[in-house]
Parts: sequence; C-alpha cells; structure tokens
Amino acid sequence: MGHLGFSYIGLIFVVMLIIPNLFWTKNQPEKYDSHGENKILQMFERAGQVLVVCISLIFSDFNIRPYSSRTLWLAAAAICMLLYEGWWVRYFRSKKTLSDFYSSLFGIPLAGATLPVAAFLLLGIYGKVVWLIIAAALLGVGHIGIHLQHSRNIEV
Repeated sequence: MGHLGFSYIGLIFVVMLIIPNLFWTKNQPEKYDSHGENKILQMFERAGQVLVVCISLIFSDFNIRPYSSRTLWLAAAAICMLLYEGWWVRYFRSKKTLSDFYSSLFGIPLAGATLPVAAFLLLGIYGKVVWLIIAAALLGVGHIGIHLQHSRNIEV
C-alpha cells in the first residue's frame, strides 16, 4: 500500500512535469481553446493531477532501492519522463501550432499527454503503490481524453 515519507524521486518527476507546463502557459499554440471541454474528463484530469502530485511526494516507496528486477520499472518510468522533456523541447522549438502540440513522438500518440501518464503509472508499479496507479489512471482518462478530443478537432 505504501510507506509514508518524502520521495525525492517523486519530487524530480513532479518538477519535470510542472516546469514545462509553466513555460507552456506563455507559449500556447495559436487557436488553442480549452472552452467546451468535456466536464467529466476535466473532473478526472483535475483529480488525477492533484492525486498524482500528492501521492508522488508522500510515499517513500518511489525512492531508489538496491537493484532488483523492479528497478526496470523505475528505469522505464524515467525514460518516459525524459522522452516527455524531449517532446517539450521539440514543441518549444516548433512553430507552436495545434498539430505540434498534439503530435506523437517515436510513434507514441499524443506524446505530451501519454508520456507523463505512463511515467507515473510505471512509477506506481515500481513503488508498489496502488494509490499512484489509480491516480495515474484517473489522470490518463481525463488528460489523454481531453487531448484526444482536441486533436480530432484540428483544422487541417
């Protein structure tokens, strides 16, 4: 279920999640409009965001432990977060169109939404913290769902 205590790995993941999003607030794509988003998906997204951040920080199970086969889950989570950062770098260097924002990366669809969700899901598996797995699933339903809706409405 998880051991309460600070997670420095969780903090690193949360910082990697939040910093690019702060830059994004000043670099949104032209014609981006969040009005009219599905309220249920928004509810899942907001709940998932709050839970993922809080749970990532308050369970020490995410911190590095001696190497075992479980370490591969942490490595996979870290790779997802590094790919997420790479996706942001590509976005910030782009023309910042809606197509850029909803782009894939190495065949991963909607990479800006999919990669962080996958990273936190894998982190939950690594730490054996069912609460983070559930929170990542909630975030995934909302965040990926909203991005999917937006991507379908892009004018080509």
